[in-house]
Amino acid sequence: MMNLTRSTFLKSAVLAICTAGLLVACGGGGGEDASDGGDVFSVGTEPAFPPFESVGDDGELQGFDIDLMRAIGEKAGKTVEFESLPFDGLIPALQGASIDAAISGMTITEERADTVDFSDPYFKAGLAIAVAEGDTEINTLDDLEGKRIAVQIGTTGAETAAGVPEAEVSTFDSAPLALQELANGNVDAVVNDAPATLDAIATGNIPGITVVGELLTEEFYGIAMPKGSEDVETVNTALSELIDDGTYAEIYRKWFDAEPPEL
Repeated sequence: MMNLTRSTFLKSAVLAICTAGLLVACGGGGGEDASDGGDVFSVGTEPAFPPFESVGDDGELQGFDIDLMRAIGEKAGKTVEFESLPFDGLIPALQGASIDAAISGMTITEERADTVDFSDPYFKAGLAIAVAEGDTEINTLDDLEGKRIAVQIGTTGAETAAGVPEAEVSTFDSAPLALQELANGNVDAVVNDAPATLDAIATGNIPGITVVGELLTEEFYGIAMPKGSEDVETVNTALSELIDDGTYAEIYRKWFDAEPPEL
């Protein structure tokens, strides 16, 4: 059984590029069309996916995505106001024009791209299998056949688990809840994005679990915006500038304690 360590994943992870037109100030978007806000940019996120987005001890949003969005806003001359939403409510909020963008460790997929526009990729990730420490039976996706699997609702992990023959799949509102279910011994495995799982293990927030095997997929996170949004170009330009001036690397080192790969 091969264990995937946090440092191994992060050093091999290729970030790509994404996002712009935003800044930050924790707050909610109103019921009006978000696009009417001028230089105010309403950004949806689910703050339950550390180290990308979570609520700190001071009650403020924190994480890689949050810092990146703040920097993008500064570059683009936008004031970003964050709105906390369930992950599976982000795309409907974009479609309903109640927010201008969503950043929440969201994987770019063809299905999602049919309903929203994405920025350039800003992070390369992938799905991993987490099991209880000492479990030697599960190492690959095939080993999950007939097993009990926990996933976060609306994610690519949930889609992948749904294709496992005879598996009993339980869905949860957040990745930490799914991982806690594994730690409690109520499921055999969790299929989830590797960075978030590895962070939960490294910080000790959810003890007694480990990541096994190779990454199941290669995925890229992007910032989602409504179809036809003119902000996509602004976001991409700002992110590119952050990469060129070294700000992106500073944010990456802060949250992952590693040098980002060359882009």
